[in-house]
Amino acid sequence: MKFVFTDKKVTLPGYVHAYAEKKVGKLDRYFKTEGEASITFSVEKDRNRAEVTVRSGSMILRASESSSDMRASIDACVSMIERQIRKNKSRLEKRLRTDAFERTVDPSEISDFVPEEEEPEFKVVRTKRFPIKDMTVDEAILQMNLVGHTFFAFKNADMHGAFSVVYKRNDGGYGIIEDDT
Repeated sequence: MKFVFTDKKVTLPGYVHAYAEKKVGKLDRYFKTEGEASITFSVEKDRNRAEVTVRSGSMILRASESSSDMRASIDACVSMIERQIRKNKSRLEKRLRTDAFERTVDPSEISDFVPEEEEPEFKVVRTKRFPIKDMTVDEAILQMNLVGHTFFAFKNADMHGAFSVVYKRNDGGYGIIEDDT
């Protein structure tokens, strides 16, 4: 697995990066292709935050945790990603290695995993149809705000009618998702 470390507003010693590499590297056993892990460390209000994003093929897994200890934040991120994989095990079987869930682990390395839960079934409870109109990004943001939604789908007039989605970000800004075809 390839690793990319980013330290925001903090300078961490090498042993923290080595610890993260060791812990996140254990996730490599789930993937068929070699994965890439982006790990971002930051400190906010005396809280140590770790954000882990793992990319393998077309699959992207992400977790973010903060605690008083950076190692605990890393452990929590790895546990969260493992929980995501287990929760969606049957949906991900085609993308994961065939022996990904067969474990051979020392009892000393067992962390506090949550017991496996029954997998909920995706259930579509409502279907809504509406015409998707050509408009600019500014018009789409205005329309999204007028209807009080957090996202809005439209055909981007600036991109020759390509399907796009604008969304409201947690920081108060706006984002756009564009079709790259």
